[in-house]
Order: sequence, then structure tokens, then C-alpha cells
Amino acid sequence: MSKRYLSFLLVPACAAWLGCAGGEPGTSPELDDGQSPVNTGTNTSGDGTWMGEPLAEGCTTDGGTPTGDTVLVTSFTRYHTAVGVAERPNDLSANPPEVLVPNGVTFTRISGTLVDGGIQFTGVPSGPYYLRSGTSTYVVTDERHVDLSTNRLGRADTVFSTATSTPVQVNLVNLAPWAPWQGASVPGSSLQVASRQVDLYGGVEIFDIDPTGQTNILSTGSELWSGTGPIPVFEADKGDRLVVNQLSPMDAGTLPDGGALAYTTVVRTVEMGAFDFKADGTTPMPISGVMNPVPMTEFPVEWRLPQYTARAMEVHPGATPSLPAFYVMPATHGLQHGWVGYSGEVLTLQLPRGASYDFTRRLTYGNPFPPSWDMVGSAQYSFRTLQPVPDGSGRQLYLSGSMITYDRLENLVAGPVQPRVSPPRELRIDGIAASVAREVGSASPVISWLPPVLGSVSAYWVSVYRVATNGVPTATSYRRFYLPGSATEVRLPPGVLEAGGIYYLRVAAVDAPAYDVERKPFNYGEQLPTSSAEAISSLFTTP
Repeated sequence: MSKRYLSFLLVPACAAWLGCAGGEPGTSPELDDGQSPVNTGTNTSGDGTWMGEPLAEGCTTDGGTPTGDTVLVTSFTRYHTAVGVAERPNDLSANPPEVLVPNGVTFTRISGTLVDGGIQFTGVPSGPYYLRSGTSTYVVTDERHVDLSTNRLGRADTVFSTATSTPVQVNLVNLAPWAPWQGASVPGSSLQVASRQVDLYGGVEIFDIDPTGQTNILSTGSELWSGTGPIPVFEADKGDRLVVNQLSPMDAGTLPDGGALAYTTVVRTVEMGAFDFKADGTTPMPISGVMNPVPMTEFPVEWRLPQYTARAMEVHPGATPSLPAFYVMPATHGLQHGWVGYSGEVLTLQLPRGASYDFTRRLTYGNPFPPSWDMVGSAQYSFRTLQPVPDGSGRQLYLSGSMITYDRLENLVAGPVQPRVSPPRELRIDGIAASVAREVGSASPVISWLPPVLGSVSAYWVSVYRVATNGVPTATSYRRFYLPGSATEVRLPPGVLEAGGIYYLRVAAVDAPAYDVERKPFNYGEQLPTSSAEAISSLFTTP
């Protein structure tokens, strides 16, 4: 059996930049602590909904006497392919956005009216208001036109199955000799798939054979998992094809303790011919072909890890450095429209937990994609703190935050790689340090912070995570608030936190010069560079 902890990477199915899938965006088994090579926003639904339910206490319904103050909300999905971009309007009628106007500790809810091109709200006074999109996302803005549009890869007429995994039948020849997985610092070979025509990125797990040392693989007991949500339906007459990449380890010298270090990169590839396939959970997807070597490119990197580890206490007073990771990824179809979608990694490097030294190497990546597809580099360091779960069980849960930078690869490695923004300071809940585990005094607390000491902040993201305690305690993304870089606090509207719940917060400072969070909140990753750094709270409960 071949087993590799594959990254759970996300695309713009229901959110801004590289999108979302079920659960917490950015959860990666490979990093094992709630981080991911791709840090994404989310517009996923939580367990509750504002629509069709009584308005929570503290809000009032406003039929709205028009005052001339209007807000227009538009939403499109833009589909990117090799031949251009197709734009389709999104149907906002099924779960329409709402405006919440803060009035001290209460909120006035204003419903909108469908108009050509979107939804229009009347009677919205000047000043900041909350725009709720979906059931989990809030944008705090004072703009009169907010565009909730997103970008994604693939044909606009793509049909999707309901499956996120499928059996596969593998028949690949001329692979590089298959290397076994020895650990995060000495990874093994793996298979990734992506499509240039429809929106799919995923990995293949081989269960029925041990391919170690093999250059040909014939397997009828393998499975493909999708990192992009439901698997699209492939249509041969529309030219739908699949790129299959083999990643294998490359030597990266030794660690300070003398241990071996390796990273993975693409070494062989094949693009299959056009084919028909619909994932139904039973029919295996064919993955076959003759693998071919790919062009290799070398680049230098000077990664100053002590600049990250020195900021652990800014993430949380009890945080310790966790996992540093460096990635190189293709920008599908190039960067002329920004970095859209996800087609896998061409290089993955993970250093040991808590590493704190200057990492200087020359690395090599293989590129199976067209030269016009620019390369994006990502450097990240995750941090974690072990906190007791306040349910009387005596159990503990790791809470995590991260510092991440994305940029064109050549720009990222042009100088020393180090943090470009630091975490927000003095994170508080109702004026009390958020690192203090406690029951908050109300279900509508004020989250506050001070600007970071490093970086120029374009936006803040306040993410609420809810803890489930049935079985092993887990924390999943629950609500997210998008705020301008001038903000230093946000009051959570009534209904966001449920009574008797267990939660924690991540508050990210975002340094992204081209990101307009108040006008286009879900387009924060397309225009590079972008960096973020999170401060996190301890676990807290609600009355």
C-alpha cells in the first residue's frame, strides 16, 4: 500500500480566492495542525441560518423608508480557461444577502430587492454596515457598491457530480522509480491530477499494491480524492482531459542535527486524451498513459526561520513554533487575470517542527505545465498552543495560527524570505485578553485588537471556530468577518455565537496592496503579493 499525507487544497467553488470545501478551509493532513499550502477565505455555510428563522434578540426588522441611501450588491462567477474568461451572474434569490446596521449593541436588519444585476438595499445610512453573504460570511464596509464575485477554473458549462472521491484504475508506465514515504522530512513519491479544461485538482492513493521501486503501476484498488469539491463530469466532445503528475523526492542536504532532508517535486507527467467520465462512487476513473520527464528549473532560497519563531508569543502567549513549509505552485493560464484556482504543487518542502535557523539552499522544481503558466511561491510557518477543552472532560485541543506569504516565485526568493506582516496585537474579547480562557459575558461580544508592528495592513479577517466535543474534540471554521485595514474592533451580531458553545478566534492582519476588502472582499488572493499573520484566542464558552 502506498500512503502519503496529501495536502487538502482548495479552489473557488464557494468563496473568494482559491475557494472552499466542506469544513475548515485550509485544513491539511500533511501539516496536521489546521494549516494548508493555500490559505483561503470561505463562504461556506455553518449549522445555522438567518434566512427563514426568527431574528435573534438584539436585532430589529426595518421595513425601510427610503432615504436615498442605497447599496447595490452584485455577484458573478468568472470562469477561466485557456481561451478566455466567461462571466455568469449568480442567483442571489435563494439565500439573499442582508444588511445589518449597528446601533450600539443592537443591529437593524435591512432586506434588499432584486434588481437587474444584483440586489439593492435602500435606507442604509452612511457609515459602516455589515453585509451578510451566505450563512457564514460578513463584510464590514461603508461602500455603496459591493461586488461578491468570485473566480474559478474551467468551462462555465461544466456539470458536476456529487462525489468528492472516486475509485480509479491506474495503468501508468515509465514512472521514475517509486520512492517510499519515510516522513515529512523525507517524503516519498505520489500522484497528483489536474485538468486544464474543467475544475479539478486531486491526489491518488494506491491501496492494493506496494509500488516501491516500480516504474510501472497497474492498480485496480486505488482512489482519487478531489481537493476542489465535487468532481466535474468529463465530456470528450468538449475536449476534457486530465494531467497526471508524479512527484518524487529530491535531496536537500542534511538538517542541523545531521538527519536527512528531502522535498518533493514533479518529475514525470502525462496528459491523457479527451474522455467521458462521471463519478458515481462505483465506476472507476481511468488514469493511464506513458509518463514523460519534465523540464527542471533551479532557484536559490534564503529562508530566515528565526524571524518567524521569534514572533510565536504574538500569535498567542502560549504558542510554540510548529511547522514551516515552502511551496511552488503553477498559476493556471498565467497571472494576467491574477492567481485563479488551483492545479497542485510542483514543489513541496516541509521542515521539522519548530525549526529555527537560516535555511539556505538551491532547490529544483519540475514544470509539467506550459511556460506561460507563471509560478507562485508560498512560505508559511504555523504555530500552535495546547488548550484544555472547557467541557469537564480533561481533554485538550491544539489551536493553531499561521504566518503566510504568497508572491511570484522570482519575487519571493529575490531576497531573504521572512515575514512581511506580523500578527495583530493585544487581541481582546470585551476588553479582556483573549488568551484568558473563560465564559464571555454576552452572545454578542466585541472583538478588539491593535495594529501589528510589522507590515502595512490592507484588511483584517476575524474567523470564529466552533469546537465539537462529541468524540475527539475538533475545531472547524464557523463564521468569518472581513474588515478594512483601519478597523480595530468588531462586534459579533446576535446569532453568530450559539448558547453553550465552545469557540476560539483567529484574527489575521492581511498585507495585500491590491486587495480592496470593502468593494471586492472575495478577490483577495488573485493580485499578488499577499501576506497574512494570525493572532489566536484561547477557547471560550458562551452563556
